[in-house]
Amino acid sequence: MALITLNDAHLAFGHVPLLDGASLAVETGERLGLIGRNGAGKSSLLKILAGLESPDDGQVQAQAGVRRVYVAQEPAFAPGVRVFDAVADGVAEARALRARYERHEAGDDLDALQTRLEALGGWTWERRVDEALQRLHLDPQAEVDTLSGGTRKRVALARALVAEPDVLLLDEPTNHLDLDAIEWLQQLLVAHRGAIVLVSHDRAFIDAVATRIVELDRGRLRSYPGDFSAFEAARARELEAEAQAFARADKLLAQEEVWVRKGVEARRTRSVGRVARLQRLRAERAARRESLGRVRLELDAGAAPGRLVAELQDVTVRVGEPGAERTLIEGFSSIILRGDKVGVIGPNGCGKTTLLRLILGEIEPNAGTVRRGTRLQVAYFDQMRSALDPQATLADTISPGSEWVEVGGRRQHVMSYLGDFLFAPERANAPVRTLSGGERNRLLLARLFALPANVLVLDEPTNDLDIDTLELLEEVLQGYAGTVFLVSHDRRFLDNVVTSTIAWEGDVRPGLWREVEGGYSDWRRLRERDATEAMAAAPAAPPRNTPTRHAAAPPAPAALTEAVPTSTPAAPRARKLSYKEQRELEALPGRIEALEAEQRELAALLATGDIYRTDPGRARAAAERSAVIEDELMQALERWEALG
Repeated sequence: MALITLNDAHLAFGHVPLLDGASLAVETGERLGLIGRNGAGKSSLLKILAGLESPDDGQVQAQAGVRRVYVAQEPAFAPGVRVFDAVADGVAEARALRARYERHEAGDDLDALQTRLEALGGWTWERRVDEALQRLHLDPQAEVDTLSGGTRKRVALARALVAEPDVLLLDEPTNHLDLDAIEWLQQLLVAHRGAIVLVSHDRAFIDAVATRIVELDRGRLRSYPGDFSAFEAARARELEAEAQAFARADKLLAQEEVWVRKGVEARRTRSVGRVARLQRLRAERAARRESLGRVRLELDAGAAPGRLVAELQDVTVRVGEPGAERTLIEGFSSIILRGDKVGVIGPNGCGKTTLLRLILGEIEPNAGTVRRGTRLQVAYFDQMRSALDPQATLADTISPGSEWVEVGGRRQHVMSYLGDFLFAPERANAPVRTLSGGERNRLLLARLFALPANVLVLDEPTNDLDIDTLELLEEVLQGYAGTVFLVSHDRRFLDNVVTSTIAWEGDVRPGLWREVEGGYSDWRRLRERDATEAMAAAPAAPPRNTPTRHAAAPPAPAALTEAVPTSTPAAPRARKLSYKEQRELEALPGRIEALEAEQRELAALLATGDIYRTDPGRARAAAERSAVIEDELMQALERWEALG
C-alpha cells in the first residue's frame, strides 16, 4: 500500500484550475521530483500531500501512523526561539519520551517506552541535531528572529531532517544553500530511508536525488520513471505527439464546421449522428488547455566598452577592526576581457560580493592594484530583490512615468513587454507584493533586461525560476555580447553559461581564490585531482595566482572535459630570453605607463564636453585615438605577460 494516495483531486484559485483530476501515489522509499511552471500549483500540491490543506474535490489517503514533515519556501518559527531549540523541535516527541523514560514516573511501561524511543531514534537526538547544525553552518545559540531569510530556510531544513519522517516534503530546498551544503543534502536525501517529494528547479540536484519525475502541467500529473535527463527525452516525445493529435482534431473540427454550414439542400441530408459528433468536437476543443506560453527574453548589450573590463594584480582585501581583521582575498590576479562569462562560486559569506565590488570599482584593495576598463555600463540582479518596491505596480517597476520601454533600440509598450514575461495585461497595475517568488524573479529580470548594459552582475538569478525559463535564460546569456559575472549555486546553469570560473579555496589558505577555464564541473575535477596528488605526496605551498586571459566564448579545454589523470608531467623549463627580447621586456613598463598617461589626458579632454562644440574634428580624433590606445595597451600587457 502506498504511503500517500491522491485520487482525482481538483483545486482552483479563481477561474484557472491548479489540479484538474490529478492522481498520485507515493510509495515507500521512492524520491519524487515534482516540477512544473511557476504558478502551476506545486506548492499547493505539496501542502495537500502533507495534510495541511485539502483539495476542493477528490480524495487524499495516508497510511495510519505515517509521519509527514513539510518544509515551506518561507518557514515560520515561534518568536524568540533559539536555533538549537527550533531544530530540536523536529525531535520533540523523542525528547519528551526520553525525558519521561529517565524520570521513571509511576505507572510507566518502560519496555513500551524503550521500544518507541528506539523507533524514533530518541537515544541519539542530540547528536542528530548537532550534526545538522554543523552541516548547515548554523549557530545553535542565535535567535531565529535575527536571521536572514536564507538562514531561516536552513534552520527549517535542519528541523525536518532530524525528524527522520516517513515522508519528507521539501519546497525548493536548495534555495540559499551553498554548493557544499547542497551536495551534503543530496547525499543525505539519497540515504534517507523514507519517501521524499521535493519541488526544485535545480536540475543537477533533481538528477542526483530523484528516482521518479512527476510533472504538474495544466492541472494534470504525469509520471516519468528515472532521473531528469530521462524525463526530458520522454517529455519531448509526448509533447510532439500531443501537438500532432491537437492538429488532427482541429483539422477535423474545421471540416465538420464547413459541412454543417452548407446550403439548404445539404442541410436536408444532415445526419443526427454527425451533428452530435460536431458538438462533441466543439466541447473537446473548448475544454482543451493549451500549453502555457514561454517567456521571451532579449538583452540590450548597450554601448561597446573597451576590450579590458578589469585587471587585478596581487590584490588583497581584509575586513574588520585592526588586530581582528579577516582576510577575504589575498594575492589574487586576473585579467577579465569584454565578452567573458565569469562564474563566481564559494560558500555563503566567503567574500563573493566583495570580489565583485572590487572588480567593478566599488571598493579598493588593501594591497595590490586594480585597473578597470572604460565605458562600463553595469546592471545588477540582486537575489534579495531589494530593487523591487513592494508597493509599486508592475508597470511602474519596469518603466516609471512612461508607457514605453526601449530594448535593443526597439520601442515597445510596457503592457506588451510585461506579456513577454508572462504577465497578463490586467496584472500590470497590481502591486509587486502580490507576486510569488518566481514571479518576482521574472519581474526583476524584466526590469534588468530593459536597461542597456554591457556588464551584467547576476546574484543567484535562478532562485524560484521554473526550468523552461532557466533554459531560455541560459540561451540568452550564451548569446549576450557583453560581460557576465554570475554568482550561482546551480551547477548545471554554471556549466552551461560560464567560460571561466573564479572559485573560493579558503580551506587551503585564507583568502585564496582560484581561476580556471570552464565551469563548475571543470573546477571540481581539478580540486579532486589536487586532493589525490596531496594524498600521494607531501603538501606543497599553494600556487600563486597569475593573470589568466579569457577568450570571449571558447569551448572548455579538452584537458578539462576529459578524465583528469592522477598525475601531471613536469612543467617545461622556461625559455631563456634573447638579448632583443630582454631589452623589449625592460621597455614595456615605460611604454604601458606612457599609454595610460595619454589615455588619461584624452579622457579628461573629452569629459568636459566643450570640445564637441568648439572643435568637433579634434573631439572625433581624440575618441578614435582613445580606442586605438585601448588595443595598444592590451597588446603591450599580453606581450609583457608572454615575456615575463
